[in-house]
Amino acid sequence: MGTLKLRKWDSAEYLKTEEDMVLYLQACMEEAGDDAAFIAAALGDIARAKGMSQLAKETGLGRESLYKALSGEGNPSFGTILKVMHALGLKLQPQAVGQA
Repeated sequence: MGTLKLRKWDSAEYLKTEEDMVLYLQACMEEAGDDAAFIAAALGDIARAKGMSQLAKETGLGRESLYKALSGEGNPSFGTILKVMHALGLKLQPQAVGQA
């Protein structure tokens, strides 16, 4: 029997279009519940798919600090999240819980 080689899954590799990115973030937000780190990590996946260096330029934040903040282990401020979302062309859209 041959050896099976596996590699770590990277969602960023599959986020090719803006629609992919929006649908991915929507799914992550539904799944996350109150887990802010999960949302930060999802934004990190989208940021890596679009290009972290460009995002750093657009937000005025350092590339390394963005990697850390959006890793799922960082604790980004809400201001950082808003800057990142704006630079990614995304917006928060409030709706009442239970509405589809």
